Amino acid sequence: MVGSDDGAPDTGSTAEDSPAARFRERVPESSVELAYAGLNTFLKGDPRDVADLSESDVGVLGAPYDGAVSNRPGARYGPEAIRRASAWWAYLSGYKGGLTNMGTGEQVDFSNLSIADCGDIPVFPMDRETTAESITAHVATVAQRAFPVMLGGDHYCTYPAVRGFAEGIDAGSVGLVQIDAHTDTVAESAVFGEHFHGSSTHHIADSEYAEYENVSQVAIRGYESPDFFDFADEVGLNLFTMNAVREEGIERVVERAVEAAAEGTDAVYVTFDIDAVDPSVAPGTGTPVPGGLSAEEALSVMDVLGASEAVGAVDLMEVAPTYDPSEGTGRLGAYLLVRFLEQKFAAQ
Repeated sequence: MVGSDDGAPDTGSTAEDSPAARFRERVPESSVELAYAGLNTFLKGDPRDVADLSESDVGVLGAPYDGAVSNRPGARYGPEAIRRASAWWAYLSGYKGGLTNMGTGEQVDFSNLSIADCGDIPVFPMDRETTAESITAHVATVAQRAFPVMLGGDHYCTYPAVRGFAEGIDAGSVGLVQIDAHTDTVAESAVFGEHFHGSSTHHIADSEYAEYENVSQVAIRGYESPDFFDFADEVGLNLFTMNAVREEGIERVVERAVEAAAEGTDAVYVTFDIDAVDPSVAPGTGTPVPGGLSAEEALSVMDVLGASEAVGAVDLMEVAPTYDPSEGTGRLGAYLLVRFLEQKFAAQ
């Protein structure tokens, strides 16, 4: 074999003059990457380190952890499923003149929106405390540089994420808008202890960054303790059950929820648990509850939240794709985030 002076095989071409380079010069690549090809990043965004977001509008993080669930596991696979599904909307950034959203009638332009995918936060499946510290540190790093979007992961991850968001933007206080079937306000469970996905909102409201008066919950249903409404009144929790959604309409409810969360706070964190959506639409989750939001209502939620100047971060949690072979839950989750980002950055 003919070799170079250092003993390496002589390839006969440089990188700039390789067969692949000559082909690409002759057949230019499309400005839109195929959805099923290439790296699995959110909306085909550029992969970047969390500390390298100086030119990015949005920093996406995955939290592949479900060690705090009380029911079916599987949310650890949520970030990968949401990213994979999001690829079907990656073409949006390729249209420099903008597009018409046929559902809303609005003109939108994603071409100037810079989305960086920072990969998955390091998690430690058997060490919840270290996992929480990791989530806080990584979300704080993104929040210092760009708009944080977190893909879950079980809902306990939201607690350290809110801490990281508050620390990252140097906030004295933050509000929380929680779209969820469950309240997640358990202070301590005889079975699951003090730290599990049913306790995340309790810990957020009990932290130095938030209090229940700035927590708004939308789409709550199912069952709680006999005195839960008394508890909600006592602590000032802004509770909007599915009955309230049906009576007032989803858009008005979410507007009220944001107003309450934003009052007197520096910013609002939005957390969307996919089980807020009816399981007939989104079966891929660990703790489904019938009677939830329709897909249309869920999209309206994100339209309103994305349009709010008070909202400074968002997550999409509890997607467990193993329970949905059709992949529809992951696709809905991805589209919910697309609609949120559309209103936040691309609406004209």
